[in-house]
Amino acid sequence: MSNQDGTVVIVGGTKGLGRRLAERFAADGREVVITGRDQEQANAIAAEIGHGARAVALDLSNPHEIGARLEGLDHVDHVVLAAIERDTNTLRDYDVTRAIRLATIKLVGYTEVLHALHPALHDASSVLLFGGLAKERPYPGSTTVTTVNGAVDTMIRTFALELAPVRVNALHPGIVGDSPYWEDNQQMLANVVARTPTGRTVTMDEVTDAALFLLRNGAVNGVNLYVDGGWVFG
Repeated sequence: MSNQDGTVVIVGGTKGLGRRLAERFAADGREVVITGRDQEQANAIAAEIGHGARAVALDLSNPHEIGARLEGLDHVDHVVLAAIERDTNTLRDYDVTRAIRLATIKLVGYTEVLHALHPALHDASSVLLFGGLAKERPYPGSTTVTTVNGAVDTMIRTFALELAPVRVNALHPGIVGDSPYWEDNQQMLANVVARTPTGRTVTMDEVTDAALFLLRNGAVNGVNLYVDGGWVFG
């Protein structure tokens, strides 16, 4: 089977970068399955994406349910793990419940998705994990976020070895200036621009283009790609 015949599964495809990537694949005529926590909402977004996109309800914080939710998916070309949850959690005011939830989503949930889907993968399949640059530039309250995104660095290596010849890579975006999350935080964007060598933030389309490259290029494997305009070293 070629890598243009099967299904594209985007976990966390109902919003943000995951949705933008789903829209790109669907517009190319690919069979796209998106996931979100709420089935009704995910169905509505799949309908908005169009081109036959469909939805599965999936909550990565309940990993014991993941296998049953993904049962029946077959001939999967690409798996994108884009589901995120933002958490500000300081050591002085530590919320154990929130910390466990985020760690479960990113570490156990991501892994269980691949465990559930691995029989549907083939030799030319590829997997993409979304991380983040809080792993390189922590901030007050980022302990859990920094930790789980740092773990993505090494997760892709074990995944690539255990799923070989399936390729596994990770994408770590910088601040995405045109995403809905940042549109009301102009001061933060200004601070990022001032420290970015390119003199601007990255865009959703640029991050999506990078994701497509990692998914489609058959020679790229075990790579952590930063898409940040040089912000991490600026």
